[in-house]
Amino acid sequence: MEELKKEEKLRELIKSYKRVAVAFSSGVDSTYLLKVASEELPGNVIAVTASSCSFPKRELEEAKAFCNMNQIPHVIVESEELEIEGFRQNPKNRCYLCKHELFEKILQIAEQNGVHAVLEASNMDDNGDYRPGLVAVKELGIKSPLREAGFYKEEIRRRSKELGLSTWNKQSFACLASRFVYGETIDEEKLAMVDKAEQLLLDLGFHQLRVRIHDRLARIEVDPEEFYKLIEEPTRTKIYDAFQEYGFTYITLDLKGYRTGSMNETLNFEELQRGKVC
Repeated sequence: MEELKKEEKLRELIKSYKRVAVAFSSGVDSTYLLKVASEELPGNVIAVTASSCSFPKRELEEAKAFCNMNQIPHVIVESEELEIEGFRQNPKNRCYLCKHELFEKILQIAEQNGVHAVLEASNMDDNGDYRPGLVAVKELGIKSPLREAGFYKEEIRRRSKELGLSTWNKQSFACLASRFVYGETIDEEKLAMVDKAEQLLLDLGFHQLRVRIHDRLARIEVDPEEFYKLIEEPTRTKIYDAFQEYGFTYITLDLKGYRTGSMNETLNFEELQRGKVC
């Protein structure tokens, strides 16, 4: 099976690094990567998770729980993106600014712990998309073994299921700053609004979702097959009332449904090319 061959390649790559630090967000990809690394390099793996106002508390707690359960040393680094010069203004290279600062901190932690390589969990689905953060990854010499082994997201999910990882069907996640239209100021209040809004939808049973913010307008993205759940009563009114309480004035449903990187749809061809990885 092709996926098994890819996993064999992944395991060989990881073993060649001898001792690693894994950037760990508790998402589907980084959980799989960390699990395989811990199996191939027992006692020679540390997980590093960034704590900030753009990273929901639920994700941080899941990261802690996974490392505790698997007895993996876990370092939590404070990485307050809002303190990075230019980040609040949400420029089109925002992700580059964030990733560069974060991985510089992880590299320092790696050096302090005698680690030979820092790993991150991007996959083949990220290739060719607008991912300026991966430009920073390349510049800093961070390893991307899932991409090097040729893994796509759905393959990672299937291998995660085979390994018994509960994250195999977890919804895809990106930092809350990705919910803002480029050029709109990012602040603690609006990050909290988005966090509470998405948590409510998760609590109501929606699976894959985003709440994009346009000033005080919320644009809800869910899978089209879940549209009916969103507009049924009493769910529709519960969402509307709660979102208004969080600070939104208008609450809308995006008729195209959930998709990754919908804020990138405003970028022109040249801008997209500058942020692509291949």
